[in-house]
Amino acid sequence: MASEPLEIDHLDRGVLSFRGPLTMENVTPFLNAVRRESAPTMILDLSGVPYLDSSGLGSLVSACTSAAKAGRRIALAGVNHRVLKVFEITKVEQIFLMFPTLSDAIEGLTNAGSA
Repeated sequence: MASEPLEIDHLDRGVLSFRGPLTMENVTPFLNAVRRESAPTMILDLSGVPYLDSSGLGSLVSACTSAAKAGRRIALAGVNHRVLKVFEITKVEQIFLMFPTLSDAIEGLTNAGSA
């Protein structure tokens, strides 16, 4: 059975939008897209990601820890209930900075320095 593709859109500097499942078959393009981005703060819009598997979860954790080690940060936007449940079950939700929507993430991160 062929897996669904992961579509990646570069919306703005530091803003990537994903559509499709984040699974073992799609981890390489996901990680490549994240590694290519050089902004100090990156927003990953996951509103189009219906589900992820353990490989997808591992790639998200890896991306966030690598960014943190490099003095950068990653925020997740639009995480649906199914994906959030995986974060909660595996107890990794606390490592992610999450916002309900992409616009909330952009506003929250833009205004964070001016508060």
